[in-house]
Amino acid sequence: MSRSRNVALALTAVIAATAFTALAPGAASAAPGTDLSPGEGYAGSGGAAGQGRRPAHTTRIPAGHLGGLDVSSWQGNVDWKRARGLGARFAVVKATESTGYKNPYFAQQYRGSRRAGLIRGAYHFALPNKSSGKVQADHFLANGGKWRPDGRTLPGALDIENNPYRNGLNRCFGLSARSMVKWIGGFTARYRARTGRRPLIYTNYHWWKDCTGDTKAFRSHPLWMARWRTDLPSPLPGGWRKATIWQYDDAGRFVGDQNAYKGTPKSLTAFATHPTR
Repeated sequence: MSRSRNVALALTAVIAATAFTALAPGAASAAPGTDLSPGEGYAGSGGAAGQGRRPAHTTRIPAGHLGGLDVSSWQGNVDWKRARGLGARFAVVKATESTGYKNPYFAQQYRGSRRAGLIRGAYHFALPNKSSGKVQADHFLANGGKWRPDGRTLPGALDIENNPYRNGLNRCFGLSARSMVKWIGGFTARYRARTGRRPLIYTNYHWWKDCTGDTKAFRSHPLWMARWRTDLPSPLPGGWRKATIWQYDDAGRFVGDQNAYKGTPKSLTAFATHPTR
């Protein structure tokens, strides 16, 4: 899903993309420095700021973790059987953005990952400058973001990170820290009220610190931490004591971003099943 914007790493990105094109025939990729168009945001599209030193791309799944990936329309139709064969055990698929966008590949990516035996979930790319958190949560829920306690479905995820669009706003979408906390609260409260489950929150350390004042108001939510390093994901933002899912690279073994869940297949199924996890 994410693609490097660092010119010095352009060759590495091309090699990595070539190595894994069989997973996503015809997949598009964002060229370094290219402006994104509405709907093209993805987990990590806000850049590597706050995620730590970008590692050399790796095919290694971190020790003690289960491998996973996240994808969006950039990947097109994914070869999920091959991803499973390479070790993927879970996937997170972009469903929506703001209130006017739905991933046109969502059905193939979401249903296909499940048919291949992966536990899967969906995420919403937030544009807090466009409408309220409550309104965007409703759009997400209406278009693939629902959770059910079937042991196969991860709680929905809120992707809240650096503004990737060159629209005259700052990295915090023009919101104050207080307004941002209120926006996130509107989204998460609405999602929980309608599903009984706290959504995952995808973010990175420095964005959270700068744009929410490092609020600890959401530390009871599972954290999906962006930290592009080969060591453990730290420091953690907002009072969180662990990252449930760690996005540790933007290319590697699987198509899209590389993710890891610390635990066993049994504990991953339990996380997908129980609202209190």
